Amino acid sequence: MGKTVVEKIIDAHRVDRLGEDVIVVRLDAVFCHEITTPMAIADLVERGKDRVFDPTKIKAVIDHVSPAKDSKTALQGKILRDWARRHGIQDFFDIGRNGICHALFPEKGFVRPGYTIIMGDSHTCTYGAFGAFSAGVGTTDLEVGILKGLCAFPLQKTIRIELMGTLPEGVYAKDVILSVIGTLGVDGATSHVIEFCGPVIERMGMDGRMTICNMAIEAGATCGICYPDETTVDYLWPFIQGEYGDRTAALEAFRTWLPDPDADYARVIRQDVSNLKPMATFGFKPDQVKPAEEMQDIAVDQVYIGSCTNGRIEDLRVAASVLKGRRIHPRVRGIVSPATPAVFRQAMKEGILEIFMDAGFCVTNPTCGACLGMSNGILAEGEVCASTTNRNFNGRMGKGGMVHLMSPATAAASALAGHIAPAERRTP
Repeated sequence: MGKTVVEKIIDAHRVDRLGEDVIVVRLDAVFCHEITTPMAIADLVERGKDRVFDPTKIKAVIDHVSPAKDSKTALQGKILRDWARRHGIQDFFDIGRNGICHALFPEKGFVRPGYTIIMGDSHTCTYGAFGAFSAGVGTTDLEVGILKGLCAFPLQKTIRIELMGTLPEGVYAKDVILSVIGTLGVDGATSHVIEFCGPVIERMGMDGRMTICNMAIEAGATCGICYPDETTVDYLWPFIQGEYGDRTAALEAFRTWLPDPDADYARVIRQDVSNLKPMATFGFKPDQVKPAEEMQDIAVDQVYIGSCTNGRIEDLRVAASVLKGRRIHPRVRGIVSPATPAVFRQAMKEGILEIFMDAGFCVTNPTCGACLGMSNGILAEGEVCASTTNRNFNGRMGKGGMVHLMSPATAAASALAGHIAPAERRTP
């Protein structure tokens, strides 16, 4: 029987087996941020195990509350900062160099096809866009990863989702993944990896693929994976050109991680997106989705464009194309957070930030703050936000607030209209 992508990766990294269903794997990287890692650090110190398995394979960033908003978040940053210095972790991104982890770390070339990666963050699944196996873990697993460079995983079954057809105008990767989650449900892929493939994925750039994989966890998946191809090679080439003679050699190496033709899948889903419409969530679960055009009676108080899902340069370009030459509705607060300093700088160079500011948006530094209701865009009770983030749980962006998830294009159109509206029907 052939193997899926995750089966090939796990087999290549296997160091032990615990019973029938749990595999211990060697990690290529452990990623850390200031919200979950300080707890792991404190416990390791208390146990007399304040060590790291390999400082070159640990990457750390302050991103969730950046800069710190109070003494508690300042302390969290200090714990991570002191720990990185203590152990000689060179790839630590402090204030001024920092960005949202799931955009910054790929941008720095830290993710490769076939890698195993963990982080104390559920959206670690983003890195599967490169053909890696990456998973969010709890404090105990994070501690073991930091200390030993190992992690134990239950055997992973795979769901293969083949995305066919051509995306209509105004429809983007975010609409695709919202539609997929609506089909699967929030627990439809629990304890599974999702392989995303087909011509729709093949035509997407890495930004779009990261959006797709980022939200695999919202269907319960451990990780979302796209097949590495020429697009992957081109994105990584500045970081890998010293390892391969040319792009063709890199591509051949990456193709070893592709699934075998006779790989066994738990489910195979074929979805044609040719008639897909711009989507948005309703309610408090990511699988509660319907076309945005059916939700135009919902007024919005705030529009947020950013996050590890949709804060990359392609996302900002799309939103800016909708906003250019227009002003947002006077009732709406618009906030945009470029995901990394490089994205910020590129958006500034292209005049994108000026478009946002001319439209009435507040431009912030890279931060996760608004997405999890900690800073830079918290909602008041009863307020509604049209958001490009990844979770719409009750109170996610502020107690009593309502979050509707959507693409950057739909979010921008909603900012103009003052209510949820797809881009092709934006209000002048």
